[in-house]
Amino acid sequence: MDALNDLSPTIALKRTSTSRQLYDVLRGRIISLDLPPGMHLSRSEIALAYGVSQTPVRDALQMLEAEGLVVVYPQSRTEVTRIDLRQARETQFLRLSLELEVIRSLTETQPEAVIKQADRLVALQETALNVDHDLERFALLDRQFHQTMFEGAGVADLWVLVQSRSGHIDRLRKLNLMDPGKAGTILCSHREIMDNVRDGDVPRAQEAVRRHLTGTLATVETIREAHSHFF
Repeated sequence: MDALNDLSPTIALKRTSTSRQLYDVLRGRIISLDLPPGMHLSRSEIALAYGVSQTPVRDALQMLEAEGLVVVYPQSRTEVTRIDLRQARETQFLRLSLELEVIRSLTETQPEAVIKQADRLVALQETALNVDHDLERFALLDRQFHQTMFEGAGVADLWVLVQSRSGHIDRLRKLNLMDPGKAGTILCSHREIMDNVRDGDVPRAQEAVRRHLTGTLATVETIREAHSHFF
């Protein structure tokens, strides 16, 4: 795509921390594929659309470039990067390593408040999927479910670390979520994880997490064939 056709903001930007807010908005649109891989971004069009000067736009694009989500060609153009499978696999390795320990800790300690919150999020996911048919909300609740796990294990900063490296794997998951039955599989996996946590069964809880987190990369070739223009 050669031009940024629609940058109408979905939220109003506050005057404070404009660069960070703009980064968050643009990153969210890249992750959701609203700004797809290969799309050219115009600094002036972004500034006009969000009612800001070009300085915070430049800063936001630099943050996105540091994360590998855009590439800035000086005096030329800025482009949303294609999905990098090597980086996606590295991030998956990091997250799986951490989350296996997170679930071990939660299964051994069984904190009541964390289990209650996780169960609530699973119930909300079921409503989002089966009643509202809202995959965007379903995906948001998915992230909140796993964030609750990290926070409950006392390692919230590690969730922030994982998220800062997740741009490529998250776009891959977005494509995978469009496949029929994928959202239902995720929901079942979350239920299985929580059942094993409540049972205090560490090996089964960890195995459920392992299957859950490796599902997308296990089908990556099928995803790439269906969406080759994103890679």
